[in-house]
Amino acid sequence: IYIYIYISLKGNEVNCYGEKKTVVETAGSRLTELSRKEDCDVVHNLIMTVHDRYRKLHQRATERGRTLEDVKKNAKQFSESWRLLVDWMTEVEQTLDTHKEIAVDHEEIKLQLTEQKDFQKLLRSKRPMYEATLKSGRGLHERSQSAQDRQHLENLLSELRDSWDTISGKSMERQHKLEEALLFSGRFTDALQALNDWLYRAEPQLAEDVPVGGEKDMVNNLIDKHKVFQKELGKRAGCIRTLKRSVRDLTRSSTADAHWLQEQMDELEARWEDVCKLSVSKQARLEAALQQAEKFDRLVHSFLEHLAEAERVLRYGVIPEEEEALLSITSLRSQEMELESIRCLNEEILSSCHPDSIITLKSWISVTKTRYEEVQTWAQQQGQRIQASLSALEAEREKLQRLLDWISSAEEALNLRDQEPPAESIEHNQELIVQHMVSCINTHYLRYPSSAFAPERRSTLKLQPTVIPLPLENLDPQTPQLCQLVSHWQKLWLLALARQGRLEQHEQGLQEMDEFANFDFNVWRKRYMQWISHLKSRILDVFRNIDRDQDGRISKKELIDNVLASKFPTNSLEMNAVANIFDMNGDGFIDYYEFVSALHPSRDPYRRTLDADQINEEVKCLSELFSCP
Repeated sequence: IYIYIYISLKGNEVNCYGEKKTVVETAGSRLTELSRKEDCDVVHNLIMTVHDRYRKLHQRATERGRTLEDVKKNAKQFSESWRLLVDWMTEVEQTLDTHKEIAVDHEEIKLQLTEQKDFQKLLRSKRPMYEATLKSGRGLHERSQSAQDRQHLENLLSELRDSWDTISGKSMERQHKLEEALLFSGRFTDALQALNDWLYRAEPQLAEDVPVGGEKDMVNNLIDKHKVFQKELGKRAGCIRTLKRSVRDLTRSSTADAHWLQEQMDELEARWEDVCKLSVSKQARLEAALQQAEKFDRLVHSFLEHLAEAERVLRYGVIPEEEEALLSITSLRSQEMELESIRCLNEEILSSCHPDSIITLKSWISVTKTRYEEVQTWAQQQGQRIQASLSALEAEREKLQRLLDWISSAEEALNLRDQEPPAESIEHNQELIVQHMVSCINTHYLRYPSSAFAPERRSTLKLQPTVIPLPLENLDPQTPQLCQLVSHWQKLWLLALARQGRLEQHEQGLQEMDEFANFDFNVWRKRYMQWISHLKSRILDVFRNIDRDQDGRISKKELIDNVLASKFPTNSLEMNAVANIFDMNGDGFIDYYEFVSALHPSRDPYRRTLDADQINEEVKCLSELFSCP
């Protein structure tokens, strides 16, 4: 019941995920219709991965379902056989317990002995069913993974063996008592004949040429049978001793048949000794056969387990990407030697094998050979895929080396170009920029336009480029070679980027030099005054803004830095010239009067300002401040 429920639940779970897989595939198909080509490839790969993994899951679930169905069938057969045997043995045991007492009359004893022999035949006819049930139970016990189930099976098998041993012992004991009663009833000849018949039947089964080899279960069954025989042999030893005493008594009291009785007794003793020796010899041969069978069983199961593990890796594992992975494939060749050992041991067992084990042993050889060929086929296919993967890896390594060589040569070329003297004209510098950009575009190692690094006109000494992320920054290389390639690629990218910036900076410097050649301070002053007026500020406010320490004077550097930091369109060359003009006395500082004189050359900065002029100036500033543009 538990197995049936488990199979149903797992089947429903797999089918449920099959419906989810269909939903995912449908959603992926709709998504690919609305996505870009590169995104479509990603979605398609994900869908194929889901489909492949579900196919493998469904295949393994189906295989496990078949295995569980077989286990369910075997468990049902074992349960039914066990119940039939136990019920029959319980009934037989009750019958043996309620048997009539041993008779005294000779004819009645012979009748009871005949009935007992018929029961022995019935018991022997039930033995194949008993052995098959034991074998099935041991198989279930070996395959069981639950400790509770194993304990339950052990209890069932123990109960079955105990019941069988009980009725076998009681049957032999009753037969022994009947034979003794027949002997004591005075029918010495009948008792002697019964013992001879028993020894005659037992001797061929103990012969040296009787095969005792085979698979483990068969040898164990033969050992169990031989133990039963040895118990019976031990119990009949008392009958032999009783017969000896009876023969001695008869030969002393009567001389008519003394010679014949002694001959019969000597023949019985000789046969008894032969049977005892054969029993000991068979016990030794059975023990050797059991060791051989256990070794064969260990080799076969170990071999099949290794093949199953190898098949799991080959069929469901990831294709290795290193050459060392070939060792896991070539290690399968060692299994060929193990298969040869199994074959040799099997032939050795078959040479002295019990007829009932021949088919089983041959089937094991067939199974091991077939499984090895299947796994070898998978190994060959995996080997071909690995060889193809290794070839692709080798091609990638060569391509990687070519890229590294090209990057090294490109770095050397950039370093040599940087050592060349800068261009003296704007046209020459622009040609260098165009050559550099064409080289970057053709080789695909500069990913961003040069406009991202175009500096503003007001700054020539220091470029302030836009912050651009480093290419391949988020890439996670999986091998040292790829790490080296990414590192060299990024270094080359930075070198190219730096050269691009230097060329553009040099071009801007050349442009500023050309513009400064036609520099006119009056034009600059008018533009600056218009800019101050546009800001609604006074000259005094501008000067105080520059004079941070409020000491009434500013340095030329403070003037240059403040104007360049503002949004007024100028450059450092113009500002150096302007600062020199502002510093009229050449002391390196500019006071307020020098600042005003430079901006208003027609005004006397040393004339004392009248109150009316100050009022008019304040009114003018306020009116400009509140006037609409």
